[in-house]
This record gives sequence, structure tokens and C-alpha cells, in this order.
Amino acid sequence: MLKTPVKNLRTYGQKPFTVAVVHGGPGAPGHMIPVARELSSEWGVLEPLQTETSVQGQIEELKNVLEEKGDFPMTVIGFSWGAWLSYLCAAHYPALVKKLILIGSGPFKEKYATAIQEIRLNRLSEDEKNEALSLTENLKDPAIRDKDAIFARLGKLFTKADAFDPSTLETEDLEVRYRVYRGVWNDAAELRRSGELLKLGRRIRCPVVAIHGIYDPHPAEGVRKPLSAVLTGFRFMLLENCGHMPWIERQAREEFYKILKEELC
Repeated sequence: MLKTPVKNLRTYGQKPFTVAVVHGGPGAPGHMIPVARELSSEWGVLEPLQTETSVQGQIEELKNVLEEKGDFPMTVIGFSWGAWLSYLCAAHYPALVKKLILIGSGPFKEKYATAIQEIRLNRLSEDEKNEALSLTENLKDPAIRDKDAIFARLGKLFTKADAFDPSTLETEDLEVRYRVYRGVWNDAAELRRSGELLKLGRRIRCPVVAIHGIYDPHPAEGVRKPLSAVLTGFRFMLLENCGHMPWIERQAREEFYKILKEELC
């Protein structure tokens, strides 16, 4: 059953809330709704919705939700940007997190990120590629005030490019906010560029598991290699026939949920 106790949180299932799912974006909440629903038959699940416009603001926002509503320490499942945010929250507040599960994480070193945009564009049709390039330029145009619709459309194109064999491309996004994306990503990109993002992993005290699709344009080695160097007991699982969002993939969905539920038991 879906409940809405506060504006930046939705809950699924019954208390105690021992699991949290953290969406990607930043600025594009809603991706994790299907995962929360699937898990809620066995676990109480929190779905925090990030609204702050800085990395530190989102860390504090997530920490406050976990402390106020969760039965901590919790298992925190982060997707895409949410994988980084969950990792950062576990680094800053290790007592809150019992286990960290990273799904489709972005690479933790700059050198692994250079080809992501090119891979995505090359997977689109020529018309879609030209549209994506035009939308990207429009996001940079200061004369365009309201960029939320542009950002949302670009996200849909990239969702298509990121998928291997999807059963759906509907991601159940809520209100997309470009202002949140721009503010948070500027901070996050600098954290990675400086090396601070990876360095913060040494503060994490809980087990960390990464689940990654082999077709994900975010390179698997950009997660596996850096985190193996800083996390004790880190485990990495690569899914065949799978893109960025395993739960929409026909050929990988069942294996993904099997792994995820085993990690929660």
C-alpha cells in the first residue's frame, strides 16, 4: 500500500521500514517506484524524494528521512545518481546504513566517464541524435527560463539509449526539475574530478554490493575497479543482456530481483 506521510517521502508496505530506495537524476524522482513496489510485499520500504539543490543538501535531506522514518541501520539501495548519494550518506553517517546496494552507478573516476555521452548518442536514430544535441544546447541557453520540459524529454531519449531489451520505457518519473539537476551535478562532478568522491569511500563501514548491466553506457569498470580499491569486502555483480535500469529489462529483470532479494535477506 502506498502512503504519503511527508512531501519528500513515500512509503510502501508495513513498518518497520528497513529498506530505502534512492532515485536517480538528480532532479528526476520516481525511477525507483517499481522496485519499491516489488520489495514491499516482504519489507517496509522508504522512497525518499530529493529536493535540495546541492550535494550536501541532499545528503542531509536523505539522512533526516532515514533517521525520522526508518528502522535504522537500514539497507539503502541507490540507483544511478542515487547510488552516489547513498554512498555519500553512508560515508558521512555510517551508523545509519547496514548495507549499501548500488544499481547502475556512475563511474567513480573521471577517466571512465568520457565516452558515456557518445555511446548514448550513437544508440539513437539520426533524428533522435539531432534532437538530443539540440536539447543539450537549449539547456545551456540562459535565455530559456523554464528548462524542466527540455530536461524531461532529454531524459526519455537517454532512457531509450540506456536500455537493452526493455519491456517498457515508462519510468514513472514525478516532477522533473532541471534546477535541482544543475545545482547537484555541478557539485558532484567536482567531487569526482578532485578524487574526493572515491576517497570518501574509506569512511564506509557497511558491506557494499554493486549491480550493473553489461549494456549500461556507464562503464562497469568505472565502478568495479575504483571501489574495489577503497572498500573492504566490496562485491560486484554484472548482469547480462541488461542496460541501466535492470527492472525494465525483459531478459534481466528476474535475475536482478533474485539478487536484490537475496541481498536483503
